Amino acid sequence: MFGALLDRTAGKFRFGPKGVAVPLSRRYEPGTLVIETTWSTETGWVVVRDGLTIADWDERDEDGKSRPVHEPDCSLVRVATCVEGEAEIEVSCLPRFEYGSSPALWSSVGIGEAVADAEDGSRIFLTTDLDLTLEQGSAEGTLHIKEGESAFVSLGWGPGMDSPTRSGPEAVERLDQTVQFWRQWLAQGSFPDHPWRIHLQRSALVLKGLTYAPSGALLAAATTSLPETPGGERNWDYRYSWIRDSTFALWSLHSLGFDDEAKAFLKFVRARAMESDGDLQIMYGIDGEHDLTESTLDHLSGYDGARPVRIGNGAYDQRQNDVWGALMDAIYVNRLTLHRESDSEESRVLVLKLVEEAIEAWPKPDQGIWEARGEPRHYVSSKLMIWVAVDRGARLADQYGNPKVAAGLRETADEIKAEIIEKGCRDGVFRQHYETDALDASVLLMPLVRFLPHDDERIRKTVLAVREGLDDRGMILRYVTEETDDGLHGREGSFLICSFWMVSALSEIGEAEAARRFCERLLGSAGALDLFAEELDAESNRQLGNFPQAFTHLALINAVSHVIADERRDAEPGRATAVFSEMREAGS
Repeated sequence: MFGALLDRTAGKFRFGPKGVAVPLSRRYEPGTLVIETTWSTETGWVVVRDGLTIADWDERDEDGKSRPVHEPDCSLVRVATCVEGEAEIEVSCLPRFEYGSSPALWSSVGIGEAVADAEDGSRIFLTTDLDLTLEQGSAEGTLHIKEGESAFVSLGWGPGMDSPTRSGPEAVERLDQTVQFWRQWLAQGSFPDHPWRIHLQRSALVLKGLTYAPSGALLAAATTSLPETPGGERNWDYRYSWIRDSTFALWSLHSLGFDDEAKAFLKFVRARAMESDGDLQIMYGIDGEHDLTESTLDHLSGYDGARPVRIGNGAYDQRQNDVWGALMDAIYVNRLTLHRESDSEESRVLVLKLVEEAIEAWPKPDQGIWEARGEPRHYVSSKLMIWVAVDRGARLADQYGNPKVAAGLRETADEIKAEIIEKGCRDGVFRQHYETDALDASVLLMPLVRFLPHDDERIRKTVLAVREGLDDRGMILRYVTEETDDGLHGREGSFLICSFWMVSALSEIGEAEAARRFCERLLGSAGALDLFAEELDAESNRQLGNFPQAFTHLALINAVSHVIADERRDAEPGRATAVFSEMREAGS
């Protein structure tokens, strides 16, 4: 209902000093997802705090013990405080429902309180201490505040929308409670005492913020149709949950100590596998929806003129053979934290079915990890993840006490590995697919999933070839668009996940100093909010694509962990860090 990013007429919600369009600075309050914006006006200074608030209360368990419970308020609370001088604060709430196609009908329900209704029955509730004027689908108001004074506005929706924040002190209290929630959650994690700790913490908060708590699903991003190329057609809807994210999400969350979130996401993807008897889609809706039919919103002009604007994602029914490997690796890596679930008869049957599906997919071409909309190919990264599925299946079969099945799967995994080396590797370098010499950054996953030893010359040559051949002003492209049939036109930016993969891969092949320098370059491109999109224009440092991107932040955690481990290994020769010992023992 606030779609101004995709069309200036598609709804907005402004709250800040009147007559000033550009803030002086923005930041997240440290350790939180509450954002703080500082404004400088001709008459004073104003700080605005924004937060999707989280309520807490005590609940007694079966033993009568009290424990804290946290629930979303379904409320966006915004508080403006004049910290020097004086200022005129304004609110302009102009929702347009259904992606800008349906105007709101406002009605007053009290002083500073109003309700906006849509034709489809949707409703939002607005409260503020500004004097409101309701007209032409908007709620407008102003208030003059002096140093030490504040103004607030609260927008509520859903079942509890009739009881949002109703006073300035309550607004401040709810924001403070939300700050406390985020910091308490972050304190549950385990972060190294290192200058880059802040990036790990911010990425953890991003992943938590992109998690849909009722199901455990992790969204790929919070947005749709932010373009990968300025003014171009590479505009996709990423508000869904991808199976391939599971491996990286579970490793990253587990490595930082957030096992509850890791378990919740794995349960989500396991549920999807069970309901389809192992025949996985590549992505699902956040409640597990299967049908994500893609359509375009032709009434919207698009971000900076980039059209079409899309909702839904047509890739949901593509064949992508990496999904079984992603889930199998996730199950294997988290077999200890999910001991009861992973050791049940139900899980054993699921594991066998996933491996069978992977083996059946082995000879077939697919659209690859990048969801190319051209002809299916025998992509090396897809074959790699099929190998991962079978290899992890063999390891789990051993643990389940079934050596005969394990031996058979190891034999099949060896056959798949031999085929990948024979058909996907030329001149000692692994290629994009079996029928090309083109490079693809997805092969950087090979050392990370332990396809070959990290000191194997083919791994080293591949990593260095990708670094040179897909270089974009010091960043890494996913592939050269002119050499790849992806069914689209136009150039694209450097893929940030590929650049972070490069950091990890350089670390794996012993290029620790190069990995550290590259990681430093990447972290410096995040901007003031320390958030990453999917891509980066390496020339301008402009973020491209949907935002923030979970996959990028997942790869960041892996890359930074590699660099810190290298530093500690150099500082304490002969002593491998615990996280890398665990990684290499786990095989992922």
